[in-house]
Amino acid sequence: MFSIVSSSSSLVNSTLNIQNSPKSPISVMSATSKFKTLTENFTVRVLKAENRELNVPLLSPFTIASSRLDSVNNVAIRIELSDGCVGWGEAPILPSVTAEDQITAMVKARETGEFLRELPDMKLGNALKEIERFLPGHQFASVRAGMEMAMIDAAAKSVGMPLWKLFGGASSIITTDITIPIVSPEEASTLASKYRKRGFETLKLKVGKNLKADLEVLQAIRAVHPTCSFILDANEGYQTEEAVRVLETLHEMKVTPVLFEQPVHRDNWEGLSHVTRTAKNRFGVSVAADESCRGLTDLKKIIEGGFVDVVNIKLAKTGILEALEVIELAKSSGIELMMGGMVETRLAMGFSGHLAAGLGCFRFIDLDTPLLLSDDPVQGGYKAWGAVYEFNDEGGHGGYLQWNDVA
Repeated sequence: MFSIVSSSSSLVNSTLNIQNSPKSPISVMSATSKFKTLTENFTVRVLKAENRELNVPLLSPFTIASSRLDSVNNVAIRIELSDGCVGWGEAPILPSVTAEDQITAMVKARETGEFLRELPDMKLGNALKEIERFLPGHQFASVRAGMEMAMIDAAAKSVGMPLWKLFGGASSIITTDITIPIVSPEEASTLASKYRKRGFETLKLKVGKNLKADLEVLQAIRAVHPTCSFILDANEGYQTEEAVRVLETLHEMKVTPVLFEQPVHRDNWEGLSHVTRTAKNRFGVSVAADESCRGLTDLKKIIEGGFVDVVNIKLAKTGILEALEVIELAKSSGIELMMGGMVETRLAMGFSGHLAAGLGCFRFIDLDTPLLLSDDPVQGGYKAWGAVYEFNDEGGHGGYLQWNDVA
């Protein structure tokens, strides 16, 4: 596991102590100083590193403009340190966004586990850098995220520190939206009515496959949940002028979405810029980049070109360490933040939720996919009260699997 270098557990816990009250906005580097202290003060040695398929059916098909899912087919990761502490991670698989499929992710996770077991004792920060080196770039970002999650989870357990405190301690709760996939107007109406009763005030609507059908669905939702806020997520589905037409039609309906996410193809920078300018200047709507922002390189291009107002942070696109860099650069450049995820269980979603709660700098929270699964294989972890997730003081992210029951 992780042992302490030139220190004791009580001293490190004292160093990592964070006030629980919300904080005024500060830089990500300042907010995560306790995480930095952990990476610099612990020596790690991996005893076991295992991975298994994590397959969970969805309650109903999850259809977006670019793909359809009937089940979660991710990779669960378990890392045991030499002192017995166990960390849990998840590599989410969504081939339209992540580069890995499940077979590739399983192979790379196993190879990374073998690599970690052969490493000598080293500081946690150096071990995380070794993972980055072994799984470079966007090609293996999802597996890298899962391995980093498990390592950081185990380290936080070693000092009894919940991740939301480790990442800044701004809050122990978040409020998420909930997604309505591409469905018929009748199905959308039923879902919106159900979510209204459960306390969801922000609905994220998947659009981008058929403009006429999208508008019919919007009208159906508005009829049963007239006070809800809308996020539109086209997943690259519209042509530039179609995206503008959506905003014009909604304006005529007296509906103003709070966010328009990835309206056009990820590489259509000219179209993305045009939609952003039109949305902001004519309708007061913010535009977000998701598929167009897969890491620091994309973000720098977005900043230089002024292409969007918001970027969607997904750990599976970047891994945890690069995500912290993306968040810091976006904040310092005046770009607002959304915390999102792939189609994940409460393992990966819990880690993302802790990060968002701890930093407290996200305007939009989209961490709903565990609510769309037919079963919850995760034990422990955060509690969900409708749209509100509450994180306790247990070390790490708190979630775990009954390993022998995993596929």
